[in-house]
Amino acid sequence: MLDKYERIVFSIPRKYGLTPADAADVTQLTFTILVQSMDDMPEDSTLGAWLTTVAHRHTWRLLQRARRENINKLEVQDESASALASGDDEYLNHWELTERLDHGLLLLSERCRDLLSALYLDPEQPSYIQVAERLGMAVGSIGPTRIRCLERLRRVLE
Repeated sequence: MLDKYERIVFSIPRKYGLTPADAADVTQLTFTILVQSMDDMPEDSTLGAWLTTVAHRHTWRLLQRARRENINKLEVQDESASALASGDDEYLNHWELTERLDHGLLLLSERCRDLLSALYLDPEQPSYIQVAERLGMAVGSIGPTRIRCLERLRRVLE
């Protein structure tokens, strides 16, 4: 199980610009929470979506802590503090958008969620052939199904 999800969980904090050491900390924390929560997880939950949500939340918390520490250090230098805050706003906006997308994906059918995750969120960027094999779909149906799933996601997010 660790091999299947470790790379995707590690990639989340890296996308937000965290160092490899911080990303490793978020990954370790995410899997520690998984082990602690195994008995409470519903049977129908999708582990990948749950892990990515936990990783996003802990990445955001780490960014918030770093922001507070940096702002406290830079309060004396008003110009530097305002530049830092605008950069942090970008991270916060990106995080909020990612959270909204994660929530929208959770509201889709498992088939759509799996397809969109494989096509857009898998760090290995698999080909249509690999996605078809993984999901048990015909290669020719991936494109039309992708379009329908993206349309459903759009409606859910509105």
